Amino acid sequence: EFCLDGDPDLQFLLVGGELIKVRSNSWQKNRFYKLQEDCKTLWHESSKVHKKKQTYSIDDIDSIRKGRQSEGLKKHTDTSDEEKCFSIIFKGSKKNLDLMASSAEEADKWINSLEKIISTMHNLDYQQKSEHWIISCMKKVDKNNDNMMSLKEVKDFMRQINVEVDDDYAADLFKKCDTSNSGTLEGSEIKEFYNLLTQREEINVIYEKCAQTEGLMSARDLLNFLLNEQREQVTIEHAQKLIENYEVDAAAKQRKCMTKDGFLMYLQQEESSIFNPAHKKVYQDMSQPLNHYFISSSHNTYLMEDQLKGPSSTEAYIKALMKSCRCVELDCWDGPDGEPVIYHGHTLTSKVLFKDVIRAIKDFAFKKSQYPVILSLENHCTLEQQKTMTRHMTSILGDALLTKPLGDTMPTNFPSPEELKGKFIIKGKRLNKLDAFFSKSNTIVEETVSEEDEAAESKENGQKAKSKKTNMKLAKELSDIVIYCKSVHFNSFEDARDKQAFYEMSSFKETKALQLAETSPFIRHNMDKLSRIYPAGSRTDSSNYNPVPLWNVGCQIVALNFQTPSKEMHINQGRFLPNGFCGYILKPEFLRSPLTQFNPNNKTWPNKKIFHVMVISAQQLPKINKDKAKSIVDPLVRIEISGVPADNASKETKYITNNGFNPMWNERFQFTINVPELAMVRFVVEDYDTASYNDLVGQYCLPLTSIQTGYRHVPLLTKRSDVISSAGLFVHLMLIDA
Repeated sequence: EFCLDGDPDLQFLLVGGELIKVRSNSWQKNRFYKLQEDCKTLWHESSKVHKKKQTYSIDDIDSIRKGRQSEGLKKHTDTSDEEKCFSIIFKGSKKNLDLMASSAEEADKWINSLEKIISTMHNLDYQQKSEHWIISCMKKVDKNNDNMMSLKEVKDFMRQINVEVDDDYAADLFKKCDTSNSGTLEGSEIKEFYNLLTQREEINVIYEKCAQTEGLMSARDLLNFLLNEQREQVTIEHAQKLIENYEVDAAAKQRKCMTKDGFLMYLQQEESSIFNPAHKKVYQDMSQPLNHYFISSSHNTYLMEDQLKGPSSTEAYIKALMKSCRCVELDCWDGPDGEPVIYHGHTLTSKVLFKDVIRAIKDFAFKKSQYPVILSLENHCTLEQQKTMTRHMTSILGDALLTKPLGDTMPTNFPSPEELKGKFIIKGKRLNKLDAFFSKSNTIVEETVSEEDEAAESKENGQKAKSKKTNMKLAKELSDIVIYCKSVHFNSFEDARDKQAFYEMSSFKETKALQLAETSPFIRHNMDKLSRIYPAGSRTDSSNYNPVPLWNVGCQIVALNFQTPSKEMHINQGRFLPNGFCGYILKPEFLRSPLTQFNPNNKTWPNKKIFHVMVISAQQLPKINKDKAKSIVDPLVRIEISGVPADNASKETKYITNNGFNPMWNERFQFTINVPELAMVRFVVEDYDTASYNDLVGQYCLPLTSIQTGYRHVPLLTKRSDVISSAGLFVHLMLIDA
């Protein structure tokens, strides 16, 4: 059982207690909360008698946030209640649950207990999650709680786990397991039913082929499998260690052999996943200049929804930073009472105080990554409110705010992410050159600067820019904290090469950037300058553009609408998945070397690779239409390659009717890969529909260079990139020279 008897934290949750649910100043009500016996569902009482859903799945909880750290709690509770407050943060778009306990001690008890169970659930291996999911489905169909299963309950259970079987098959399976002829399955009969149901025929075939030692897999057999199939450079000692770690049968372990169950257990571990475990930590050289890296970047970070009337929120910044975003945008305007605000100017989007955003950024910037965060300022404020912005940034961010160049002499290149760890870098306009820091002439009080970039971007985003080129006053205080990211207008590559300092950077709307990406000078420009790309203003629904063509020419800050789940965001999350998910990825050598002859638009390439993909099977795919008990998915799998134009491709399997539990395809595909360093691989599982668009079941994206070949399990994520517990694909992969 998952619930451990005697664990005081889990027992505390099972007993439950009263908490105050906070929605507004006037709506703060006592509600009883408790963990249900399945240990994966949090129940709460509701005043609505007919309310369908009175539960929250533990799987849907992203994190527990201690104190008044949500917008709701900051707005609707008193500072004296800080220690009694906490928020449950959900995955996806579900609103936070803001709660207040009767005391600080009670709040700590809830926080510690919830974090413990979330951590325990997260740390279950694939096999445990699978078993836990199946058992919970069994409990759902056991309506009378007698721990027995009738034939009808078996049929209901099969639908619950997303597989449709005909009555004869269900009856045969039932009869085979009902050895007592009692008309119900119980005890060992249910266990036998479970074993028959979860048998992995495709694993049996692999095991029987490799197990050459009296029907078992010896350490030597396992080593041969690892060397020949998985292409892992390992030793016999490593194979023995795997047997020690994952073999479930004590007698086999004693003989240093692996059974079929142990082999399955090994294949379902994270180290056997498609994603190379060595890339889960920071493994790249982080001491190169900042412009040598792709940087995870967000556009209009403050928006939770669309660009015209949706809410602005500090929560949007928190969510982006917790996804390791390292460049966030602040669209700054004059606000009431002398306090600048952030919103999408001249639209109906709501406003949020600049100082509240800076506080949220300070609190969450370095929780997922220690590498620097760029604050991209789009400044529309008057002189006085610019000074207020500067005061807030210097007082709230403190020593973490970079206010002068590193070192004692005028730099000639960017510092590295390693040197800038824990620092905030301001991107914006600057009145003078950076070398003013090292001269005695830095005496400017205030001056006008061209507002060309801001005006252009505002107009591009549907705002009322007065003209294409305007002048604005810039406060010296704000100018002085712009160090390595001075915004300048782009005229031409020649002009940038001859007149721009290394720290002067331009922003490009996506259409202009894509035009420039057709030319080789863009690659050379990005070797010693930073470039920021932003979505076209016509994307009022906060949709996204494809970032890959811009990465192909070395653009570092390719800003996307993080709030919008989309294929483009899946690719973005996949691109930054390796290197410890730190928000920085070292660009390939051919995008950094001045000697490069690289052109992503080449039609022919030397040294091609062939990427072989065999889609074997899937396990425990989620139901799409959960409201209809008889709705079963008809899954198909699509493999998409995104990279240089010559590599872009998409191929898919046939669909399997009425089976989301254990569909099997055994279909082979191959892709020609010309530039592996830039290729992104995306697996997509869809529910086939003859009448309309297919529904997304799950997806997973990662760079080709982070893939482990051989037999691998592929985890699946939702549209919003949350892990789907226990669901996955099983594939075989090879990457060979053409």
